[in-house]
Amino acid sequence: MTTQSARFEEEIPIDGVVKQKSVFCIITLIVGVLLLLIHALFASILGEPSLPVIVLLGLMLALRALELLWLQSRGRKLTEREARIESYVSIGSMFVLTALLTYFTNRDENPYFVLLAIPILQCAYMFGLLLTILTIVAADTMILFWTWYFYALHPPVRITEFLEIGMLCVVYLLMGLLVWFLVNQLKTNQSRLKSSLELLQATRERLISEEKLAAIGRLASGVAHEIRNPVAMISSSLATATYPGTEEGEREEMFAIAARESKRLESLTADFLTYARPSPLRRSPVLMNDQLSYLAAVTRAHAASRGVAIVSELEGDLSVDLDAPQMEGALLNLVLNAIDATPSGGIVKLTASLTGNALRIDVEDSGPAIPEADLPQIFEPFFTTKPAGTGLGLAIARSAAIAHGGDLYLIQNRDGCVTFSMMLTSSALNQD
Repeated sequence: MTTQSARFEEEIPIDGVVKQKSVFCIITLIVGVLLLLIHALFASILGEPSLPVIVLLGLMLALRALELLWLQSRGRKLTEREARIESYVSIGSMFVLTALLTYFTNRDENPYFVLLAIPILQCAYMFGLLLTILTIVAADTMILFWTWYFYALHPPVRITEFLEIGMLCVVYLLMGLLVWFLVNQLKTNQSRLKSSLELLQATRERLISEEKLAAIGRLASGVAHEIRNPVAMISSSLATATYPGTEEGEREEMFAIAARESKRLESLTADFLTYARPSPLRRSPVLMNDQLSYLAAVTRAHAASRGVAIVSELEGDLSVDLDAPQMEGALLNLVLNAIDATPSGGIVKLTASLTGNALRIDVEDSGPAIPEADLPQIFEPFFTTKPAGTGLGLAIARSAAIAHGGDLYLIQNRDGCVTFSMMLTSSALNQD
């Protein structure tokens, strides 16, 4: 790309240039119609519009209308070369039309000089300072030359007319420079904002990448920690069992420990795979009353052993489309956690209701509040405060909720009332 092309690309951003050029076409059409009306209304002062003037104004309006249609047909596909040629032709044709209208109007007080403001504004908005100044100089030169030429043919010279024309030239100069300055400031601020946004995006991506690496590190550390203990127990138990001097009863005990730890390791691996690689959803209509009643039934024995009561509060027959086994496992984790967190004599309450267009399932316990320091980590895998817990229960439950188009929230956290709420979007509701 040449230096000139690079400069043009910098000064006229192709993205959005169609809209800018379309606006100038519309402005030209409006100004052209207004000038023709003014000329006709003030014909007693300006004289009747001659046929050449009417033809030129009609030609200008037709060309701008065609230009507008062409721009709209191109959409965002206007190339840099097409944009440059279109700008030069538009500005140049406006000068030629203004000169011809001025000549055929043949008056010292010419209303068509106002058309020169359009190319000045175009240059100030789309190009650099040098081309803007050159356009202003060309417009002012045309106005001054016509005034001199008119009075050379129609003496005597009116000094006041030159003063008025001089003021118009100054107005065009100030207008062009001011618009260029404001547009240039806007482009500078836009460029800075773009750089800031790019820097912010790069920082955000770096933070996300670092957070992902940190999460992977925490996950790997949790897996290693949870696997290390049962593996160590299995290893030591088998070593003790195979020692030549070990008695038969002790050997059987060591084999039993190894088997129990192997089962624990298998359960841990299954939980981890459930969290890390959830199976595809197999939705089917499910009655939430039946689902929660079943959960209450299967956990009642465990709750009774801890002196905890299970209560279900259901709102009508709520039918939903979801993956029953996956949702059952998620809710089972929530209920077991609630039972373990509730002291003897406490209550675990299960409720399902419609909130707006979403299904809400609450698991509430009457245990102590979760410490503030633990709240940011409660949904992280392998985070647990229970001695025998894997720390995957809440993570699995939330993963299932997200898979169903919802999420899991801790909506209440105070002593005597801790509530986890699973919200499922309206897409899960069975409207039949």
